Amino acid sequence: MSWVKKLLILSLLMIVFGIISIAGIYFYLKDDLPDVTTLQDVRLQTPMQVFTADGELISQFGEKRRIPLKLEEMPPLLIEAFLAVEDTRFYEHPGIDIIGIFRAVTVVASSGDFSQGASTITQQLARNFFLSREKKIVRKVKEIFLAIHIEQLLTKDQILELYLNKIELGQRSFGVGAAAQVYFGKTVHELTVDEIAIIAGLPKAPSALNPVRSASNARARRNVVLGRMLETRVIDKAAYDLAIAAPVTSRLHGAQITASAPYIAEMVRQDMVNRFGEETAYSAGLQVFTTIQSKQQAEAKNALQQNLYDYDERHGYRGPVAELWQSTLVEAENTEHKFEQEDPLSAEEILAYLDKQSSIEDLRSAIITAVHEQSADAIIAGGQEVTLQWDGLKWARTFQTDERQGVAPKTAFAIVKPGQHVLLRQQSGQWRLSQVPQASSAIVAIDPHNGAIRSLVGGYSFSQSQFNRVTQAKRQVGSNIKPFIYSAALEHGHTLATIMNDAPIHQWDSNAGIAWRPKNSPAVYDGPIRVREALAKSKNVVSVRLLRAVGIDNIITHMQRFGFTPSDLPRNETLSLGSASLTPLELVTGYAVFANGGYLVTPYVIEKILSEEGELLYQHNPVTACQGCDTTPAEQQTAEQAGDAEAQMDQLFNTLSLDTPLDQQNIAEQSVKQAEQVISEQNSFLIADALKSSVWGGGSWQHGTGWNGTAWRVQRLKRRDISAKTGTTNDSKDTWFSGFTPDLAVTVWVGFDDANRSLGRALWHANMGQQQSAGTESGARTALPAWLTYMETALPQYPEQPANAPVGLSSVRIDLQTGLLTNRTDYTSAFEYFKPGTEPKQYATANIQQISFDKAQDKKQDEEEVELF
Repeated sequence: MSWVKKLLILSLLMIVFGIISIAGIYFYLKDDLPDVTTLQDVRLQTPMQVFTADGELISQFGEKRRIPLKLEEMPPLLIEAFLAVEDTRFYEHPGIDIIGIFRAVTVVASSGDFSQGASTITQQLARNFFLSREKKIVRKVKEIFLAIHIEQLLTKDQILELYLNKIELGQRSFGVGAAAQVYFGKTVHELTVDEIAIIAGLPKAPSALNPVRSASNARARRNVVLGRMLETRVIDKAAYDLAIAAPVTSRLHGAQITASAPYIAEMVRQDMVNRFGEETAYSAGLQVFTTIQSKQQAEAKNALQQNLYDYDERHGYRGPVAELWQSTLVEAENTEHKFEQEDPLSAEEILAYLDKQSSIEDLRSAIITAVHEQSADAIIAGGQEVTLQWDGLKWARTFQTDERQGVAPKTAFAIVKPGQHVLLRQQSGQWRLSQVPQASSAIVAIDPHNGAIRSLVGGYSFSQSQFNRVTQAKRQVGSNIKPFIYSAALEHGHTLATIMNDAPIHQWDSNAGIAWRPKNSPAVYDGPIRVREALAKSKNVVSVRLLRAVGIDNIITHMQRFGFTPSDLPRNETLSLGSASLTPLELVTGYAVFANGGYLVTPYVIEKILSEEGELLYQHNPVTACQGCDTTPAEQQTAEQAGDAEAQMDQLFNTLSLDTPLDQQNIAEQSVKQAEQVISEQNSFLIADALKSSVWGGGSWQHGTGWNGTAWRVQRLKRRDISAKTGTTNDSKDTWFSGFTPDLAVTVWVGFDDANRSLGRALWHANMGQQQSAGTESGARTALPAWLTYMETALPQYPEQPANAPVGLSSVRIDLQTGLLTNRTDYTSAFEYFKPGTEPKQYATANIQQISFDKAQDKKQDEEEVELF
């Protein structure tokens, strides 16, 4: 037998043996191989995204950053770059590259080194979905079999699309879409050639080769990829030369947040995790659309922060963050002021120091470098040199206590020195000395028709404190409670024309051995006063007398109708002055009842949820304040509505878990659910109308009988459909302002997180800063400015609505002094609304005896426009 025949027989035997061996290995490993058919309906782990109602991104939650893309959505150059460096023969081989395998086997046989790769893109896909990264022969064999199965199951384009979306590319980014965003803050179509090469080089070692971790490693790997792209003619020499010379510049980029609402994002995150668990919430690619309006939300944040800055400036400057070197003010012979500076830092040292400082909101760290008579020079992070003009400095009286500030500075020398680390912010295009506010605040706006939250800011900065003061801070509400007391009074025989005795109260508590003496603030008493005027002027003693007349049990029962928890309502007379503790969200929900005709709506923030593919999974169906929108009894609706919402969310959970489709028709055809009517339409109208008097006052200024309500500053909005109420607690520990139109209800709270700390007294500026006066912080002075600033932007979206009295009310002319009927048509009279049968029956005459009242009052007259409670 010739050697040729022997060689041929040996080769055939080896081939047969190889086939038998491969078959044997396959059947040995068959039971351990995963089912690759799951790739036909694979769900890539993508983060949850939270949006405003108008589609602006609020936040993104999920450990893995992924932006899934269709293959046709990826630029061809990016695809070619990956093929050039990872698998040149991808479209030719059956899932494994025989040439590559033989090369790897040769290396292993000769050196025992398993580092030589031979994996095709299909093999990498198999490993990424089904196997570990350990470099063992068994794993490699499994990888080969899986790759062949995948090639039989999917098209080449499907395999490549899955790979480019699944591949790990470092810094928790998975897929090319996420990598482009994370490293360069771009979409894949915005990437340059050198950036494409950097991303294409990452699969080899994503942790070591990413440009954030090591620019030098990323550059070396990029150059290898560019070489392969040139070799395979993906790019020409000119493009190669340009890309190879480009610097490697990269930093971490988060999701492209376009709306700032971190407190809302956290509310959504907690809700989704509670319902579905972390794995589903963070990796199913859910798109959660909230009820938040992006423009209103931005203005709410700006209004809250600016108001806190203004409060902070009124109470004085607490000094620099730090002093990098000492400076002593000296006076030269020519009277020009100079500083002696001990060991000042160089410009390079200053910049190095600033680079290490963290920022908060819009405050920028800066170092004072020079001080002039009424200006100062500073350098901020990044090396920008700025000048603080006198308008940005002159506010900085020295902070002494919450009650006292130092004298007004006359020069910049009295405020800052070279070497001081200070905080600056820009206002109206000018740099201004600033500081992190110590006081806290919250603002929330809801749609009174259905409870949709339109804006919510739970504090000055979410990065500073994640405590959401809108939903978590129960604080005493002060005079913001009075509309609910007056609403109860209207249900128990009183009218807006009822005359009450506005006189001091002296009540001896024999058990405690002390006298309770609730006072008006200011301590001015008007004697006989109509209920409307008493509410508008926020008369404390009238509120106490109304509570006594109605009864504490009746008051608490009535207030529970607004959704208030009984345990939050003290069962004593201090309730009439605002000792109840409520959250801003609870309070604004109560005010919404007066705005919508008497219906209790439920605040909500999640409007709808879409799947990763954009399929509607959940649509919130709120209870709505409307007449005749459902015939189901209100008490039955409450249970049904809760059940419907819960059932929908359970269905969503099952959909995500079991991949069963929702009945889209059922979602689309949800019927409108009527909110429970907790007070009559007539009652809500009367209170809302009385609260308009808080804004516009009453009487005739021409004849000396005119008066202002506590919310008179709201007149600048020039809207007649606004109802509003101030609120201040004892010692000004909490300040409130709540107001509404038929389309928007808004509450603002300002105070310290330390509930025992008073907001104090401060220097107030009037007439554009030309006049100054000391005053106590109050609802009208401390909370109202933020409410006004917000409403100036929000209200133009809601047309002014005329006040039309509902059926069941009559309007008669009354005498303003007695509340009785009158035939006079001059300034001593006005029309008032009444429920049928409650109108006064007697006419006022000149001989009517006036209601007597005790004129005795404390000698001390508080000159402030402040409300105790």
